[in-house]
Amino acid sequence: MYRVDLNCDMGESFGSYRMGNDEAILDHVTSANIACGFHAGDPGTMRKTVKLAMDKGVAVGAHPGLPDLVGFGRRNMEISAQEAYELVVYQIGALSAFVKAEGGTMQHVKPHGALYNLAAKSAELSKAIAEAVYKVDPELVLFGLAGSELVKAGESVGLRTASEVFADRSYQQDGSLTPRSQQDALLTDHDDAVQQVLRMVQEGKVLSRQGVDVAIKADTVCIHGDGSHALVFARKIRESLSHAGVAVQAVSSI
Repeated sequence: MYRVDLNCDMGESFGSYRMGNDEAILDHVTSANIACGFHAGDPGTMRKTVKLAMDKGVAVGAHPGLPDLVGFGRRNMEISAQEAYELVVYQIGALSAFVKAEGGTMQHVKPHGALYNLAAKSAELSKAIAEAVYKVDPELVLFGLAGSELVKAGESVGLRTASEVFADRSYQQDGSLTPRSQQDALLTDHDDAVQQVLRMVQEGKVLSRQGVDVAIKADTVCIHGDGSHALVFARKIRESLSHAGVAVQAVSSI
């Protein structure tokens, strides 16, 4: 039987917290990546999101990003490996405290946005991030783009890793995600997203924008919670996986 985790980025709000799609999406996913205050989120938002995820039985993970609230952590920044290590340790620690305060255990760490994309190609940054995760808690699972330097670095330091694929993003021939600056970066039709997910999970392949199939490993599927179609995507993908006989479980249960 095929098994896969469904994850979603959560808590990417501020101040007077409105759940938006988060609460409804949590009924369809198995892991939540919760913003830690650098690219989005604040203490109140973090606490409320952790509690809601735990109440719904969804595994909780830290979603550390670059210190860029204005750019939502999606703008590239020049940071050293040491800086990457420190900001990841800091953010994991912050979210871990809220999880502990609610009586839970954190499952994973998934870098956000530009930090995630930079680490996917930089062995140096990936090593720093992986070491940060390992030294905070070697039992944490490191989520990284399938086939990326981040997954390799996690495995090399002794972490369990989860190769991540994306339901709502298109792919390039080298296995990278199409940059958001390009018009065809996002999948907006839920049928297209469902078919892409099913192929990645069941066949280990994804069709690139160049029309070439790319081999891919899918341990966990990301659904972006801030997209206008996020709730529909989440529901349709969960239903389609179940109908196809794919078990949808948190990474820690697979």
